[in-house]
Amino acid sequence: MKIQVENRLRGSMPKIGIRPIIDGRRGGIRESLEEVTMEMARNAAHFLSENLRHSNGLPVECVIADTCIGGVAEAALAEEKFAREGVGLTLSVTPSWCYPTETMDTHPTRPKAIWGFNGTERPGAVYLAAALSAHNQKGLPAFSIYGRDVQDIGDTTITPDVQQKLLQFAKAGLAVAVMQGKSYLSMGSVCMGIAGCIVDETFFQRYLGLRNEYVDMTEFVRRMERGIYDQEEFERALAWTQENCRIGAEVNPEHLQRTDEQKAGDWETVVKMALIARDLMIGNPKLQEMGYGEEALGRNAIAAGFQGQRAWTDHFPNGDFMEAILTSSFDWNGIREPFVLATENDTLNGITMLFGHLLTDAAQIFADVRTYWSPDAVERVTGYRLTGKAENGIIHLINSGPAALDGTGRQTAGGAPAMKPFWEIGEEEVRACLEAVKWCPAVDFFRGGGFSTDYTTQAGMPVTMARINLVAGLGPVLQLAEGYTVELPDEVHDKLDQRSNPTWPTTWFVPNLTGEGLFKDVYSVMNNWGSNHGALSYGHIGGELITLASMLRIPVCMHNVPEERVFRPSAWTAFGGMDPVGADFRACQAFGPLYGKA
Repeated sequence: MKIQVENRLRGSMPKIGIRPIIDGRRGGIRESLEEVTMEMARNAAHFLSENLRHSNGLPVECVIADTCIGGVAEAALAEEKFAREGVGLTLSVTPSWCYPTETMDTHPTRPKAIWGFNGTERPGAVYLAAALSAHNQKGLPAFSIYGRDVQDIGDTTITPDVQQKLLQFAKAGLAVAVMQGKSYLSMGSVCMGIAGCIVDETFFQRYLGLRNEYVDMTEFVRRMERGIYDQEEFERALAWTQENCRIGAEVNPEHLQRTDEQKAGDWETVVKMALIARDLMIGNPKLQEMGYGEEALGRNAIAAGFQGQRAWTDHFPNGDFMEAILTSSFDWNGIREPFVLATENDTLNGITMLFGHLLTDAAQIFADVRTYWSPDAVERVTGYRLTGKAENGIIHLINSGPAALDGTGRQTAGGAPAMKPFWEIGEEEVRACLEAVKWCPAVDFFRGGGFSTDYTTQAGMPVTMARINLVAGLGPVLQLAEGYTVELPDEVHDKLDQRSNPTWPTTWFVPNLTGEGLFKDVYSVMNNWGSNHGALSYGHIGGELITLASMLRIPVCMHNVPEERVFRPSAWTAFGGMDPVGADFRACQAFGPLYGKA
């Protein structure tokens, strides 16, 4: 299958700016440090470029300042180059003492970090501390990177602890930079009174740097009725769907079942919906050839949501196929970057999915946080006692119809189930995902028909469930829970699944417990979750989410990430280092949203 590596949005990909900082005193001091400092910058650039990709598969580029920066004039020259090259975040590196306020990065919104070499020949740590102090005093938070062990001045090795911080900072910083100026597209409005669907433009613009775009769902009707989609691609997509999408159980009572003719028409409709939603998000040059120049442009949407219920689904086939296939890493055109498309236009869960995608490069699972099953309740209903990772209870994550097909867990990494960046997925893994899914005729309250995505996620995946919520008087907060997927014996799964809806995708989730507070048990995690929805990412990425949230000034109200993986700007310590949660809230309030207060 073809693998599509491309930037499908308007705007070039952000680059990482590397700032080699030097002691500007001439007459032997600067001269002795020139090559060492520039080599440190080159090593950092090489390491980041070799170990990072953008979520669309394109390589991450680093831009090094033309000269070492020993004072304000050279800082200005570097800034001019960075503006010209499209730098979205900066890393300042130095092995020695330098003049902090004369050499610092003063860009008001760009994520920034300083790597001070831990060596004794020159006091790089002294510069690091002084520069961070200057950043904090001027209200420009910066991340501190400082190796644990002393190295010799000529040692070019990047130690593992420094590597981890470089990658965590850079990946989160790239996420911040790539969002800026893009759009969130609301297709429809508020679904069934769910508050997360309400578009808070202040949040999108001030915290994320995103535009808000809107279309009514009648735009789907217009484009379907007037043929405003690629006709050739539709035929190819429909044929692919008929060949690869297995039909599942019909659970509706006989008097509510749709005829074979109606179901055939529904398949045509849902495939057209997928094409139209994609075109609305990113445009399609084929539409220009057809005489639809405006429609060909799209909305430059890095994420979107579809309202569906009930204004659409009471009359038309539901959006489940559209949402499931677009959020997957493959379709009839081959293997490609998954789209971020939120069920029920839950904008806040859509943005959480976007965070997860930009940090992992992989597809995301949209899910209802549906039910906490205690061990006693499971045993009462099924006669089975939960064991292993599930012994303390499980959370039933089940979306009302769709979820990314990657969520089946039929991809592998190191022999274990995984959800991988699309460029690492093989054809056999695509087939395995497709074969693990059944498309069931939609249940009775989807009165317009359609097909829901039925699968069960394989056990053994490390995952992170996350969610952004908005709270009056506080603003946005992020909560997250790292844990694992588990599986139940088939007969146990069926008894529990039948109590909800057997035609929808299920992920059985177990959070990692700490024995205290919000993570003292599984019930506490469920009981303190802030919404009916959550986004599930592959991997334990809680530390990366915390880093990204701190860049955007979104406090984290709930997490189970070990202290050693929490990485925030150095200023956060000053807001109460002995109370990290409270310090996070105070720092975010003091600095305000990244792009300014309303």
